[in-house]
Amino acid sequence: MDVSFHGHSVVKVEANGKTILFDPFISENGNTDLVAEDVQPDFILLTHGHNDHVGDTVEIAKRCDAQIIAPFELATYLGNKGLNVHPMYIGGSHTFEFGTVKLTQAFHGSSYTEEDGTIVYTGMPTGILLTIEGKTIFHAGDTGLFSDLKMIGERNSIDLAFVPIGDNFTMGPDDALVAAEWLKAKQVVPIHYNTFDLINQDGDSFAEKVSPGIGKALKPGELIKL
Repeated sequence: MDVSFHGHSVVKVEANGKTILFDPFISENGNTDLVAEDVQPDFILLTHGHNDHVGDTVEIAKRCDAQIIAPFELATYLGNKGLNVHPMYIGGSHTFEFGTVKLTQAFHGSSYTEEDGTIVYTGMPTGILLTIEGKTIFHAGDTGLFSDLKMIGERNSIDLAFVPIGDNFTMGPDDALVAAEWLKAKQVVPIHYNTFDLINQDGDSFAEKVSPGIGKALKPGELIKL
């Protein structure tokens, strides 16, 4: 299985003959190696409705007929645009042809801003547990530090965790170190940083402070084989 990072919070998983794309913020992301018109996901997983996470979902899903898996309100909003959606909610899990998805809590907001400035409420933000080919990947989404991350780590054997470190909008590096400790993941990759000045951070420094051999800062396009 190949799991690659593509800047901001964009993560791609290639396994079981399928391509799963998390939070495809691509065309307006100056810190990605991807081109929105070239990606070919079978499924798109969304943690919440902010524009820097929904990103190019509509255009990609229409072109590829990709199914979108998202929190209920966000899925409903996208389904009303004629897209193929599967709604879920926090605490719920579902087994798809590629693996099992479970949504977890995340402490943040969730809304989509239309081109005219209208803000559409898109439900609760989430993290995502993806179990695929016998491995468990946790994408924390956008979140501050909260104590139930410890429970998530205790109840799941996490092979790879993606945690935000940008600060200001999410937890910063110090809180993310605590999250990494609580999650007990075998590998931890920082996300949601260096996309714009307000969230500039040193990913390598963060990775070095995580337990030895566990932290790894990926450049856009780099992958981990699980």
